[in-house]
Amino acid sequence: MPQRPEELVELLPDAEPFLARAREAAGGGGLVLVHDLAGEFDAARAGALAGAHLLASLPHRLIARFDADSLVDYRAHRPRVTFNGDHYEAFTPPEILLYAVEDDGGTPFLLLHGAEPDYAWQRFVATVTSLAERLGVTTVVALQAIPMPVPHTRPVTVTAHATRRQLIESYPVYWGEMRIPGSVSALLELRFGEAGVDALGVAAHVPHYLAQATYPAASLTLLEHLSGLTGLHLPTETLREAAEANRTEIDEEIGRSPENTAVVAALEQQFDSFTAAREGTGLLGGAGEVPSGDELASELERFLAEQDRKRPRD
Repeated sequence: MPQRPEELVELLPDAEPFLARAREAAGGGGLVLVHDLAGEFDAARAGALAGAHLLASLPHRLIARFDADSLVDYRAHRPRVTFNGDHYEAFTPPEILLYAVEDDGGTPFLLLHGAEPDYAWQRFVATVTSLAERLGVTTVVALQAIPMPVPHTRPVTVTAHATRRQLIESYPVYWGEMRIPGSVSALLELRFGEAGVDALGVAAHVPHYLAQATYPAASLTLLEHLSGLTGLHLPTETLREAAEANRTEIDEEIGRSPENTAVVAALEQQFDSFTAAREGTGLLGGAGEVPSGDELASELERFLAEQDRKRPRD
């Protein structure tokens, strides 16, 4: 029998005390809900790393747990099992968790962190929207990352999207209409918009040659934009240090191959030409032009196909 939406989540005892404090701190205003569900639209796991950094750096409490057993395909995303010599010691299941977090200024917000569901998208989204209404959420922000033909030697750029243009008025519009593979994050934004809740997101542009690596510069950029869009005071220093160290490692690795050096140099030239022509925007196609919708969709399809090929098969 299909589960009702409310059966997919367990609200924990810490939720009510948090809500009382949040209402008092907000002075009648609403909460921000940030989500970074790690799935196929998280190149270099930049969104997941950004969320993990917030949990490692800020005071937080777990207030709700989703039924990951009903939502995640274990064979597509095999959990890790610890094997020691001649026996199994531990099993790490996937999790989808909702945290109450306080920023550096003491402002409360929510973070939905964990695996992107494989199943029951409609029920999961209905559960999240219902829970958000109960918790007093008025703004929802998605953190994502997509592979793009950009060099790691230039600032990380982003694509912004929202249920109302006014929410992202300072961001350029790169695309016309196109059809791309769906995600739970996209469905959440659609449904929140239909419910009259402001929902928006930023997707960091990860160099396509680093899409399967770790790229903290993209995570840092996501948090900087999150802070700018919401007014939250978020710590970034340790992430900035990680990004600088990672840049050095990438430079050394690229420098060992003349072919890779030439590719990065070509991307730099394209990036700089486009930036000069478009006054600071930075999304490039093969000849210094913004990729078309079809080209972006094709790039995303290739990325998702590569992700699928890396999954274990029975």
